[in-house]
Amino acid sequence: MKHPNNLKYTESHEWIRTESDGTITVGITDHAQDALGDLVFIELPEVGRKLAAEEACAVVESVKAASDVYAPAAGEVVAVNEAVVDAPGDLNKDPYAAWLFRIKPAAGFDAGKLLDAAAYQKSFS
Repeated sequence: MKHPNNLKYTESHEWIRTESDGTITVGITDHAQDALGDLVFIELPEVGRKLAAEEACAVVESVKAASDVYAPAAGEVVAVNEAVVDAPGDLNKDPYAAWLFRIKPAAGFDAGKLLDAAAYQKSFS
């Protein structure tokens, strides 16, 4: 299973990429999509929604189960990836390209407090 070193991770299996404009892009990890199996439905938060850190804000559903996706930081949803709503299987093909949503994090967010790839791998191995 691959876990790119340029991303940060949560113990609840989200990946986070900090963008040049200060927003953070959020998706689910390869481990998460593999555990769920073939994804058939994605529900994303609405743009403009204010999120608390660790708040359930999206749902990914497979033929086996549904799973919540949690906000890795408090902040406001500034974009969602409608393409994955129309083609949920894209998350199975490449979960690191098929992002879910972007957040403008609240002041004080520190991505350095999230897991790096090695610590994330260790968290479930």
